[in-house]
Amino acid sequence: MHNKFLLSLVFYLKCMKEKTIDYILRATWQAVSRMYNEEASKFDGSMAIGFALLSIDKEEGTPSSKISARMGMEATSLTRTLKTLEEKGLIIRKPNPNDGRGVLIYLTDFGKEKREQSKETVLKFNETIRKNISEEKLKNFIEVSEIINDLIAEKKIF
Repeated sequence: MHNKFLLSLVFYLKCMKEKTIDYILRATWQAVSRMYNEEASKFDGSMAIGFALLSIDKEEGTPSSKISARMGMEATSLTRTLKTLEEKGLIIRKPNPNDGRGVLIYLTDFGKEKREQSKETVLKFNETIRKNISEEKLKNFIEVSEIINDLIAEKKIF
């Protein structure tokens, strides 16, 4: 029994020497998320707040359904984020003149200021990555990411 366990453990450890694709994706996203949250905390914010602000049109306002779609977020999670944005004075809600049941989310002046900080942070991240990774490698990364997303969307994995 002891030897069988050790053999299983050795096999598992050998397999894990080569990291799985999902592990690499998850670990990379967690590192990016942690980096954005650390930066946002300097301005009393979070990554979710920054991405929400970037998903709201600066002048025209945006329906909440479009915000959640742009962020790839469930409506229930977005509700909490919007509540936080409202409490911080970053957004206001106004009735949608084209849809009596809906509301449009608008940035306040303070929200526009914080949106600009978020935009600068994202641009700095992208600029740093582009300076350190060749255009060819970035093109391959984007292509692979799109293929993975397509395989998932088309349910060709499970």
